[in-house]
Amino acid sequence: MGRFRVERDSMGEVRLPAEAYFGAQTQRAVENFPVSGRAFPREVIHALGLVKWAAAQANRDLGRLTTAARRPLSEAQIEALVEACWEVAQGRFDDQFPVDVYQTGSGTSTNMNANEVIANRAIELSGGDRFSADKPIHPNDHVNLGQSTNDIFPTAVHVAAAVAIRRQLVPALQRAAEVLTAKAAQWQEVLKIGRTHLADATPLSLGQEIGGLARQLELAAQRAGRAADALRELPAG
Repeated sequence: MGRFRVERDSMGEVRLPAEAYFGAQTQRAVENFPVSGRAFPREVIHALGLVKWAAAQANRDLGRLTTAARRPLSEAQIEALVEACWEVAQGRFDDQFPVDVYQTGSGTSTNMNANEVIANRAIELSGGDRFSADKPIHPNDHVNLGQSTNDIFPTAVHVAAAVAIRRQLVPALQRAAEVLTAKAAQWQEVLKIGRTHLADATPLSLGQEIGGLARQLELAAQRAGRAADALRELPAG
């Protein structure tokens, strides 16, 4: 295979990179939105993979994938679909999401990007030819089954934000609070003049001042945690 391959859909032919896991709709979006050169945040892509992973399992458990009117899947194909979603969630296909962050407001292009990557990877995992025009595991019929960009994409944003808050923001705030608390104890005997409205005010220790900052960081971590809990209510369905 050369540097490019040609795919055909209802809108005609599209030329895209030969080894790409994404398909025609993703390539059209790349060409339609050459805005900033900035890819979509990887955290959202991983969250989208996680949402697709959960949806695939729900559709499997409900029997919707084996009884689909178009292209019912075998158990092996379903397991490949679930695994492909998980691989996207784990960041294994980050380089397969080229659509610009500035695109349609709903995120439709990135949702289809995910559907195409997952479908082609699932075909590959199940022993099929991901370059075949006939998709035994289809981006719309199977990967996106029971979903709409209008709810799946906001759900992915919720998940991405909640994960980032819990794994990155809260630990960083807590660590900063710990450091400042230790410094507050260390500098408790260091006196300084307080400042109010750019004027000298009541004396206090540097430790007291730093301790106040540490407490604010502790409270910020608590508020961030509550915000993450609120994000667990998902706008899906």
